[in-house]
Amino acid sequence: MYYAIKHLHVTCVALSAAGFLLRGLWMMTGSPLLQHRLTRVLPHVIDSLLLLSAITLAVMIQQYPFAAGWVTAKVLGLLAYILLGTLALKRGRTMGMRITAFTAALLVYAWIVSVAFTKQVAGFLA
Repeated sequence: MYYAIKHLHVTCVALSAAGFLLRGLWMMTGSPLLQHRLTRVLPHVIDSLLLLSAITLAVMIQQYPFAAGWVTAKVLGLLAYILLGTLALKRGRTMGMRITAFTAALLVYAWIVSVAFTKQVAGFLA
């Protein structure tokens, strides 16, 4: 069962990243597709499955935030990613601010993935 959950998690990671990248490109080009109902709903479904599978995996391998440093790093990184993503896609007042937040969110996302691969708090920064 572990591998099925892990594959679901990794699939959701890829879908979430691809969706964020696409929405970021639509934001930069001013595409009306950014306001499409599916564009507003599907990321929440994917990200909910991603979070649920992450919690399930943490319980299965008994690695919890504030007990395992790398898991804590991923959770803190997730919070930064959410904040930056919100600035990039919704709340950034200027296009420059949105593009900066978008770029920073992508870097944080890559760092979170590197922490997952290495199981080290610094990830690719090490």
